[in-house]
Amino acid sequence: MEHKGILLESGTNELEIVEFEVANNKFGINVIKVKEIIQPIPVTYIPHAHQHVEGIVQLRGEVLPVVNMLKVLGISNASFSAQQKYIVAEFNKQKVVFHVDNVTQIHRISWNDIEKPSDMYQGGSSQVIGVIKQQDTMILLLDFEKIMVDINPESGINVDSVKKLGKRDRSEKKIVIAEDSPLLRKLLHDTMNEAGYVNLEFFENGHDAYEYLESLLRTGSNIEEHVQLVVTDIEMPQMDGHHFTKKIKSHPQLTKLPVIIFSSLITDDLRHKGEVVGAEEQISKPEIAELILKVDELIL
Repeated sequence: MEHKGILLESGTNELEIVEFEVANNKFGINVIKVKEIIQPIPVTYIPHAHQHVEGIVQLRGEVLPVVNMLKVLGISNASFSAQQKYIVAEFNKQKVVFHVDNVTQIHRISWNDIEKPSDMYQGGSSQVIGVIKQQDTMILLLDFEKIMVDINPESGINVDSVKKLGKRDRSEKKIVIAEDSPLLRKLLHDTMNEAGYVNLEFFENGHDAYEYLESLLRTGSNIEEHVQLVVTDIEMPQMDGHHFTKKIKSHPQLTKLPVIIFSSLITDDLRHKGEVVGAEEQISKPEIAELILKVDELIL
């Protein structure tokens, strides 16, 4: 997208989203994930594919799956409009095409203005990670990583890759983890425990994690005696991972705390954003074994 030329400065706690529609409902995807938006092209049907996958397309020499967002969202009594579009996206080291009704505009917003979905209406299998309130409507931010893991579980975090590291005891090391996805928090808990790291403190966003670190400082504690490392996602309501990292590295008592950014948005094009805010390491989300090894390097 030409819009990529004006990507936001790192650590501002802002993001830009592409607003799109599916069956007259408004949704959003982080512009960083979007490679381009195109008109629909012929799809090749794949026998016995996942029910959410329409088939595959060839785009500039690459073969990409096409995901039907009507089916993903459980809207069975509608068909795509005449304005239908393909959103070509890249994250978690994979490219995919999302078939939607229409793409309308781009919004620049603060993560602080994105509300976390309530458990009352979210449900255990919800694909919504945030709610953006507009004047007369709402835009729902979708969990595209979960959408893809539901289609292909192998694209998610693999606990077995950690078991190959063998039996380890890291119980004396405390790690703070900021991750908004309940699914990812559970997977991180299980895999870190498998790797011997059992002293973990989880938070749903950077704001809550930073408040916790500050609370430790208010007791007069040496932070390095209580927390040895921070792992953070990037996309989180209230405070994103880049802003969280920037605040840690700008704080005189927290600056020595190692930070690893663990996100689906770690690409060659975007790696500089984490470097600017001072992260020690940046690892793409499926690479859990690599994360464990980097944690070992930084705190052992």
